[in-house]
Amino acid sequence: MGEGKLGSRIAAWPRGAKQLIFVGFDFFALLAVLWLSFSIRLNHVFVPNAGQALLMLAAPAIALPVFVRMGLYRSVLRYLPERAIWTIFKAVTVAVLAWVSLAFLTRMTGLAGVPRSVAVIYWALSLIVIAGSRYGAKRLLWSGRPNPVGAPRTLIYGTGSSAIQLVNALTTSRERNVVGFVSDDASIQGMDLLGLRVFPSPSLETVVGNFGVDEIIVTMPLPAGVSQRELVARFSSLPVRFRILPAVADIAAGKYSVKDIRDIDIDDLLRRSPVPADPQLMRDVVEGKVILVTGAAGSIGSALSRTVAKLQPAALVLMDVNEHGLYEISRDITHDAGFPVIRVLGSITEAGTVRQVLRDHRVETIYHCAAFKHVNMVEANCIEGVRNNVLGTWTLAQAAHELQVMNFILISSDKAVRPANVMGATKRWSELIVRHFGLQDDPAGFERNFASVRFGNVIGSSGSVVPLFREQIDAGGPVTVTHEAMTRYFMSVREAAELIVQATALSKSGDVLVLEMGVPVRIMDLAEDMILLAGRSVRNAENPDGDIEIVIVGPGAGEKLYEELFYDPNGVAPTTHPKILRGPRLNGMPVDVPGTVVSMRERIDARDEAGLRKLLFERD
Repeated sequence: MGEGKLGSRIAAWPRGAKQLIFVGFDFFALLAVLWLSFSIRLNHVFVPNAGQALLMLAAPAIALPVFVRMGLYRSVLRYLPERAIWTIFKAVTVAVLAWVSLAFLTRMTGLAGVPRSVAVIYWALSLIVIAGSRYGAKRLLWSGRPNPVGAPRTLIYGTGSSAIQLVNALTTSRERNVVGFVSDDASIQGMDLLGLRVFPSPSLETVVGNFGVDEIIVTMPLPAGVSQRELVARFSSLPVRFRILPAVADIAAGKYSVKDIRDIDIDDLLRRSPVPADPQLMRDVVEGKVILVTGAAGSIGSALSRTVAKLQPAALVLMDVNEHGLYEISRDITHDAGFPVIRVLGSITEAGTVRQVLRDHRVETIYHCAAFKHVNMVEANCIEGVRNNVLGTWTLAQAAHELQVMNFILISSDKAVRPANVMGATKRWSELIVRHFGLQDDPAGFERNFASVRFGNVIGSSGSVVPLFREQIDAGGPVTVTHEAMTRYFMSVREAAELIVQATALSKSGDVLVLEMGVPVRIMDLAEDMILLAGRSVRNAENPDGDIEIVIVGPGAGEKLYEELFYDPNGVAPTTHPKILRGPRLNGMPVDVPGTVVSMRERIDARDEAGLRKLLFERD
């Protein structure tokens, strides 16, 4: 019978039967070890007298309860970790000391004693036999079982705790054949870890070729800056698939399994250090409350809706003018929801619809994501951009104020700071509208929280360059970049959604909270990274035979080379969350928000685009 079949047969035995086998083995093994210890010490075959025989029988009788108490029979043999040797060491030591104490007492009563060196020999041999029996059986019965045919040969990049956990999981599941580690730490290169060799990172290409590696799994955060891009380029040049573990916070929380290993995505190259969400902070503002998300079918709105749905609101109202998108996001959420999910097909510019939704469903919190966000599109359609983004925000905020909605959170943009385009200017006026209602005193003393959350680009959102770059790469290029020096702030959509919910709990009415976006990313670098992640090479002067060319097309109307998150960085204050900052309460002189909104409505009705643009870019 092969080792694999024998291991499978034994694994099918009842748990109690396997424990009984080990108890019996330990009893007779310890008895044999003690007899051998006497024989070694006395230098002849030891024949005990009656007293010594009783004392020898006492050794396993003492040891077995100690082993039971310290969990030696609770471990599942095939999953036995290497660190269990410490538990075995302690159990054997305690058992030997207890037996030595008994031997000492027998000498005091006048019975035949035990030479002191016998105890030392007994301890050493017991440790070898008990530990060796566990790991020997594990290796004999389970380690020899073959991996499934076609299991990918995997190389682990990194040697930290995450790498150790991953290798143990992969070894148990046998979904992959791990061939070794790669490490930048010179102190452990060339050594064995979990029975696998640790190779130096400079020999990565050689290891991949010699072992026929199919994939590399990165188990540590990618380095920032140039070294990060060099590493990605190096991986991309190899004929292997390279993948990554989930976030370190998710690993620490026990949220990952072998199936959660994923391909490295552009999110991993944002040079950010995400902070784990505070579950209690998020639950406090969502759990048991009626939440409305406008623009729920959009990239940010849908991510925010999914985040809110996980926090068990009393009801979730999804509103959008996109019929198909609204259907898709509501179907996705309704599948696992234990609360009502209400779909509202309508525009935020329709005052009657907005008031009916707020009144009928008794909405307590609004996340206002609905907006036209594509810079060039809004620039070319100024009137409709202002109608939707500015007048829509006014209609929604005014109704929320009058119907005493507790929380109103506007999803704003870094383009609202010193705006150079219509889209940014509409976001700036949306912030002013929310601040206007947020700072109004309520005659009835009702406390509300009307605030804005401002941040940069979200990877994959409708206004982001990332979807465009993906399409261009899939089509074989070229990838179009507006300017070599252009930079933008980026964050993942999931992180943005979690931070928005947490900002609700940290904001005060009239606030503009700003999400800390890390280091701005050069769009040229982003394009190159995405080409490399797609397994292609960049065609340029240094590499004329590359796959995809990057073409500079020049900035469009209203596009800036860089964006800002604050009007005045000196006025920014921290909150209790390291990634959420509080902007100054006022940016410049107050403006007549209601009067300007009325004027904008008149210009829209008159189709006066020039006059509308003039109002739009008035400085506060």
